Amino acid sequence: MDKVKKVFGLREYQPQLGILVVQTPYFDFDSFPQMAEHLLQQLSATVVEKQWDADIHSWLIDFEGCQMLLKSEHYSESVWLEALNVKSSREELDYLANLFRCGF
Repeated sequence: MDKVKKVFGLREYQPQLGILVVQTPYFDFDSFPQMAEHLLQQLSATVVEKQWDADIHSWLIDFEGCQMLLKSEHYSESVWLEALNVKSSREELDYLANLFRCGF
């Protein structure tokens, strides 16, 4: 039986802050969009708006009607999801945290 390589996982979940830190494959500033598109495709999430600054990508995404930010900072190789409304996003964040805990 072949083992499937898990590309995405959970680094940390802070439900009280609405932040979910994601384990990802290596990326840099230029390769983030390709990796992020793959992640969003796996989650069946859509991009609403994209923004980038000197070293941070911030994408507004929609996941099952819940809007959140997908952010990355390439120097620290950090990727995280940040709820726009922590209280109303708790169910979706809990679901995503469990999904990332399993890895995919």
